[in-house]
Amino acid sequence: MEDIKKIKMQRTLIYVFFGFLTILSIIPFWIVFVNSTRTAEQIQQGMALIPGSSFIDNWNILMDRGFNIFEGYRNSFTIAGGSTILSMYFSCLTAYGFTVYDFKGKKVLFSIVLLLIMLPPQVNMIGFYRFMASVGLLNSYIPLIVPAIASAPTVFFMKQYLETIYHPSIVDSARIDGAGEMKIFHRIILPQMMPAIATMSIFSFVQSWNNFLMPLILINDRSKYTLPMLVQLLTTDTYTTEYGSLYLGVSLSVVPLILAYLFLSKRIIGGVTAGGVKM
Repeated sequence: MEDIKKIKMQRTLIYVFFGFLTILSIIPFWIVFVNSTRTAEQIQQGMALIPGSSFIDNWNILMDRGFNIFEGYRNSFTIAGGSTILSMYFSCLTAYGFTVYDFKGKKVLFSIVLLLIMLPPQVNMIGFYRFMASVGLLNSYIPLIVPAIASAPTVFFMKQYLETIYHPSIVDSARIDGAGEMKIFHRIILPQMMPAIATMSIFSFVQSWNNFLMPLILINDRSKYTLPMLVQLLTTDTYTTEYGSLYLGVSLSVVPLILAYLFLSKRIIGGVTAGGVKM
């Protein structure tokens, strides 16, 4: 009986602790949202946890001064969606090659993949900019989407996941039945990798959505600005004293990411766990 009470007490303490952490994590986002509904004068008076009544006024100020949120959403979704699709498909294809086939230089190539994971993207930024300028692709979405084909972290994760589910007998049976390699990949391997694809799609999408430095270097046309670039405009003189509008812009920029994590959190945890366990 005492053991049962101890277990209940321990569970209660754990729930209280994690509940406290949850509230602590939510408070910053909630404060940003609350401030987006208050005037600049109210924000300067101090912090509040109850929403105000100036949401529409802040929205009008935001729209009247050139912050086109819908254009930003469109541009960010175009880049993040395109890069995510390319990254997932070609990373799965590469992982399939590393897992299924034995060829000369396989270990060397995979070592290069691991090396690329450790290199920061800033290393090749100047060279990449000069190359894009030489081929006339500045102020275009192509340099922000196509390089996702070679995503070393995604290749590594997909390979680790595929090694836990791959059964040579299934592939050999398909080959005996006359199926080609690409058909085997599309009909057998790719469907089995959907949990890992869903997990990495979320991470890839969020990373591309939050990418600020590379679009800032490559894009000059304001109509092609991504959402993070538009948020950066909120720090200019136009919005310096309009704190409510500033907070509203920040709130709108993170809404898709919060919704993605809320609805797909179980898949994220499950996919990461599956990818980290090797049978």
